[in-house]
Amino acid sequence: MGDGKSTKLARYLAVFAAAGVLIVLFLLLGPPELLAKSEAPIFCGGCHVMEEQFEAWAHAGAHRRKQCVDCHLPNENVALRYFWKSLDGMKDVVLFYSGMAKERAAMSAHGAEVLQANCIRCHSSAVEFIDQDRKCWECHRRLPHRRSGAMATT
Repeated sequence: MGDGKSTKLARYLAVFAAAGVLIVLFLLLGPPELLAKSEAPIFCGGCHVMEEQFEAWAHAGAHRRKQCVDCHLPNENVALRYFWKSLDGMKDVVLFYSGMAKERAAMSAHGAEVLQANCIRCHSSAVEFIDQDRKCWECHRRLPHRRSGAMATT
């Protein structure tokens, strides 16, 4: 009889563990609609810290056809993209709801590397013969979403 109870307990634990894994995956990945909504620029602009960047993006040049995640997340592979999306998203949520978010958003060193790689990826033929170590926004000063006119150079 003890054997039957342990088998029954093992089944319950297996079902409980499987349900737990499914719940965790759902919470991490969410429904597809939530994933799509969280990649839309209006989602990024929903935080008051990002309002200035969203407004500048919405009124600026050719990059209006791109989503924030096209430039600000790695594009090497899907797993890396969603890893950084999750990590950066959770960091932003914690900073925002803990009241530690800065009034003006600033890009991290990792964010600058990702952004530079994405500039080069999209504009590879245009930058083929120039110094790709120099940050694109050093010349294209209006790119950091502070003002409209993202294509302007100085």
